[in-house]
Amino acid sequence: MTSITDTAPVPATRTAQGAPRQTRRSRAGLVLSLLAWLVGILFVLPVLWMALTSLHSEPDAATNPPSIAAPLTLQGYRDFFGAGAGTTPWPSLANSLSASVTSTIVVLLLSIPAAYALSIKPVRKWTDVLFFFLSTKMLPVVAGLLPIYLFAQSVGFLDNIWLLIIFYTSMNLPIAVWMMRSFLAEVPVEMLEAAQMDGAGLIRTLQSVVAPVVMPGIAATSLICFIFSWNELLFARVLTGVTAQTAPVFLTSFVTSQGLFLAKVCAAATVVSIPVVVAGFAAQDKLVQGLSLGAVK
Repeated sequence: MTSITDTAPVPATRTAQGAPRQTRRSRAGLVLSLLAWLVGILFVLPVLWMALTSLHSEPDAATNPPSIAAPLTLQGYRDFFGAGAGTTPWPSLANSLSASVTSTIVVLLLSIPAAYALSIKPVRKWTDVLFFFLSTKMLPVVAGLLPIYLFAQSVGFLDNIWLLIIFYTSMNLPIAVWMMRSFLAEVPVEMLEAAQMDGAGLIRTLQSVVAPVVMPGIAATSLICFIFSWNELLFARVLTGVTAQTAPVFLTSFVTSQGLFLAKVCAAATVVSIPVVVAGFAAQDKLVQGLSLGAVK
């Protein structure tokens, strides 16, 4: 006597044993996740190594291979803040902060109206205008160093913080206009037409209608401009001396003819990196929203 056993059909998402079937898309997502973690670790490891080296003494920091389990000390930070040499980094840090923040504010005040005109108001050959903005970034930085130095010397602007503010503003303005144009292009035209019907002028429209919508883009643009200004070294090294010296220039003072004091340099680099890291963490939500704004239609 034979019996027939009825078996239910197996779903396409499961194997014959009933286990969930792993699709090709899920495997690709797993590989991309592992690759992203690997790239992130490769980027973070040098920063962690710098912070660890800053906590070592000079002999331990100079060993080859490096001594990871060496005793920790804060002597590098004491030397950076002038505990023994009598020098202090606070004027340089204040110069970097004032130049970066002021130039970023000026860049936003200039780039937002320009991007508004290029994205929302009809402008003939707006692509040529944007290309002209970006073409100013194609000149090698070293090529403009000597003319700017001679001009600053002739007008008595050497070692002046306002010279750095003007230079950082002109340096970041093209990329800020390009970024803000892509953000402002996502503003619904209906909102602008409604504001115009209510009698709002240009300043009122930018302040009350456009700014709240593109605030993530403004945050992303301001953070990038701040980072570029804070990390700039070449022009600050040539155009400043003592009064307007910035933090990156002060950092190079630890590389002397006596040798490279690795623990001091790592301690100085860690302290100089803190404002950028704090600003990035504080604006990370707005930064992600701003960088993804306009990416998907």
